[in-house]
Amino acid sequence: MPSVSVVMPAYNVERYLAESIDSVLAQTFRDFELVIVNDGSTDGSYAIAERYRANHPERIVLVSQENRGLAGARNTALGAASGRVFALLDSDDGWHPRFLESQMRLLDTHPDVAIVSGNALNRGGIDDGRPAQPVPDPRPAPDLLSILADETAVFIMSLFRREVVDRIGGFDEDFRTNEDYDFWIRAGLAGFKFLRNPEPLGFYRRHANSLSASDVRMLTGILRVYHKALPHCPPGTPGADVIAAQISRFETELLAANAREALGTRDMRKALAAVEGLRARRGGLTLRLFAEFLRHMPRVASWVYQARARLRGAPR
Repeated sequence: MPSVSVVMPAYNVERYLAESIDSVLAQTFRDFELVIVNDGSTDGSYAIAERYRANHPERIVLVSQENRGLAGARNTALGAASGRVFALLDSDDGWHPRFLESQMRLLDTHPDVAIVSGNALNRGGIDDGRPAQPVPDPRPAPDLLSILADETAVFIMSLFRREVVDRIGGFDEDFRTNEDYDFWIRAGLAGFKFLRNPEPLGFYRRHANSLSASDVRMLTGILRVYHKALPHCPPGTPGADVIAAQISRFETELLAANAREALGTRDMRKALAAVEGLRARRGGLTLRLFAEFLRHMPRVASWVYQARARLRGAPR
């Protein structure tokens, strides 16, 4: 039985999968298995994973299923895994050879800790080459309140003991985004202790997706996470107060994302409704004037927005 089971969902990642698998096989910590779940890929992902499995049958477990999303693929991997510790790695990301060694050292030397959050360098996007989490990280170790107040408190490249899944269950398959954040909150609610390793020992791929429908999807997902957690924090408690503040914050961000999406697709009626919602929350002359443009001169408003968007995207 290996000490660590690496959980790797794979969906249409033929471009990145080999590099990700290679980064696992190169680990200095050798007591691990890699569980790859081909989540209904329609490209060459399964063939790549199968080639690696055939070359490393003692180390790689490969499961194929119809598409169930990240949560469903991770749950399948958890069910197939035999390790006492689980390590999450998405199939377009990767690890430095010392990642598992460093994380396991912390876990082994802190028997009261159940979850160790890692760090990585961003690859791609505007933050390319920068750490995904602060280095050094001045924040204290995550706990329930800090996780609720800071959605970045726990990084996706984390290790956690089998007891966490035994007690709280796997990832919620009702979520197609933010399923990891929901998992960390449930672990915090269950009283599990977290630790953070700020050394960036991986790479985290950033895809160019800003100012698009993905923002609406992600913000809608995070609001669902907070609404799910709220009943577990009695009214008047610090947790309930933090969740209420976060719901207000992300509802405002969702209005802004809806406005951007509607302006991008030239849906002026939807854009006006979103801008009016933002104006009701934020106030301000700029939003009032833009709302008037949308109401009376929608073509001009659309042109101004598209021109500004082009300027923001232009190389400097």
